[in-house]
Amino acid sequence: QAQLVESGGGLVQPGGSLRLSCTVSGSIYSINRMGWYRQAPGKQRELVAAISEGGNTVYADSVKGRFTISTDNTKNTVHLQMNSLKPEDTAVYFCNADVISWVDGQGDYWGQGTQVTVSS
Repeated sequence: QAQLVESGGGLVQPGGSLRLSCTVSGSIYSINRMGWYRQAPGKQRELVAAISEGGNTVYADSVKGRFTISTDNTKNTVHLQMNSLKPEDTAVYFCNADVISWVDGQGDYWGQGTQVTVSS
């Protein structure tokens, strides 16, 4: 099994920046892919950005050029640097990881979510 713990959400003014972090722990053999999704009230959850084990990244069109996803040296922590934030970025942001664990094999895991609010 794996556990995901997120941090870094909060309230920021339009044009500001926030950095989200998510650490994966547990009986992990490898992490294939990590990503961030978001869900605004009344809307479906959508992919924001993802990064593969090899470092390939993908971004939603709405955040390209403003958000950057990265991992640390251990590859167990993923960061989402969010710049030039807009009110439409307001949502609960969820960390996601595609993990192979020693116990359960391959699984898809989610964090508890962290609120990001962009408002003046």
